[in-house]
Amino acid sequence: MKTDLQYTFFDEHCEYSLRELCNVCKVHAQFIQDLIDEGILSPQGQNPREWRFAAIEIKRIQVSIRLQEDLRVNLPGTALVLELLDEIEQLRRSKSHLEQLYALDKKN
Repeated sequence: MKTDLQYTFFDEHCEYSLRELCNVCKVHAQFIQDLIDEGILSPQGQNPREWRFAAIEIKRIQVSIRLQEDLRVNLPGTALVLELLDEIEQLRRSKSHLEQLYALDKKN
């Protein structure tokens, strides 16, 4: 079975307006507002016209969509899953850093 994979690369230093984010992620502004209300997204700016979103927010939106559509996870559950995924990633970075320090210490 052949699966077509599609990749999109984003400059992590880019910022997106609400309109651009909706276009890139193919979602309505209300969905973005719901994610903001749940604490899943954190735009910079005071109001929707001024909001700017970091490129990493695109991944959070995509994961949110997948959790809701594929696994039927509700919005609070989605927020919890994303928080736990962030924590796992932080723990992995810490583990890697500690392993590097241990390897250096072992050489000396």
